[in-house]
Amino acid sequence: MIRKTSQTFIWISFVLMVVSTIALYFYVSNLLRDEVEEELFSTEARIETALKSNRSPYELPPVVEIMTVTELGIEKLKDTIIYDPSQDEMEEFRELTTFETINGKNYRITVRTLIVESDTILMAVVLSYLIIILLVFTFLFYFSKARNERIWQPFFTNLEQMKEFSMTSTEPLRLIDSEILEFHELKREIEALTTKVKSDYLNLKQFTENVSHELQTPLAIIQAKIENIINGDNLNDFQYEHLTSIQKDIQRLTQMNKRLTLLTKIENKQFVNIQKVSLAEIMNGTIQNFHEISAAEIKWDLKNEIWAKMDPYLAEVLCTNLVSNAIKHNTNEGDIEVTARDKVLSISNFGTKSIANPENLYTRFYRESEAEKSTGLGLAIVKRICDLYGFLIGYEFTEGRHVFSVRVN
Repeated sequence: MIRKTSQTFIWISFVLMVVSTIALYFYVSNLLRDEVEEELFSTEARIETALKSNRSPYELPPVVEIMTVTELGIEKLKDTIIYDPSQDEMEEFRELTTFETINGKNYRITVRTLIVESDTILMAVVLSYLIIILLVFTFLFYFSKARNERIWQPFFTNLEQMKEFSMTSTEPLRLIDSEILEFHELKREIEALTTKVKSDYLNLKQFTENVSHELQTPLAIIQAKIENIINGDNLNDFQYEHLTSIQKDIQRLTQMNKRLTLLTKIENKQFVNIQKVSLAEIMNGTIQNFHEISAAEIKWDLKNEIWAKMDPYLAEVLCTNLVSNAIKHNTNEGDIEVTARDKVLSISNFGTKSIANPENLYTRFYRESEAEKSTGLGLAIVKRICDLYGFLIGYEFTEGRHVFSVRVN
């Protein structure tokens, strides 16, 4: 803002300075010319008076020339150039030529005056004016710039405070006041807005945590009761099938509750335990865990170590969700390939065809088909983790395989 204001000030001042200099030049030039012509007419009048009084007028060619002529001519006023022997150079003169009949004789009276001094005076005046204008302009520029910086300082200070504002921070927003009414009102409204936003965020966070916590207990109780019923002896096949289906739905609901809570915490940037972690090492541990609970064949190829600055827990979630997604959507009982190379962690599994809408892969609750039983939150969590730490996630279908890759910057 200050730079924009300074540029505007410079351009306006420059235009005004040029216009005023040109106007001053022509004004002083005309003023000096009028003074020269006034002197010429005055000298010519004194010569006429001397001739009428039969006195011998003063004559000094080429400044003053008096000649008798047979016919009267027209009065002329012009510039001319005459050689000046005293300076041995051509000089510019202003010349007045008049014709008068005095005491029965016709005279041509020529009066000239040197105008070189007039030009010198003109240039001196213009140069002095320019120097004064430049000095005034320089003073006003730096004075205006310093004053603008002082006036705008509260705004820029508060702007930096706003950039560092975080809803998760316990530190209050410290804004400075200003004598400018608009900045004072802006400060007041920002403080009110941030206070309201932080209050709403804390209320929403508390509500989410409470709901998640309160859901876990009844879900665990229901799960335990259903397991007790299933383990009983008085169930027929129909009842057993329905209770098993209910048990799976409860497990899915429990998992969804945990993932939604995790997703909310990630979006609210509540994971602040930043460490330098090895994604390759975490992925290796994740694969070992899945070997114990899954029959899927996972091939692990470590080409290069991959280091990232992030929360260790989120690193585990990232690796777990990628492997889980690959196992869940693997077809033909093919193998799953996981590779770490050149800061890129990639994982691939077999598939019959490419995903129809890859742009929706990371949308919450998105499933390629209704037949799938996943929560639709695994890849959404992966995407939020990548966005949080500036990682690049990509998908492609090549040679009959779905390939997901995460590039660490």
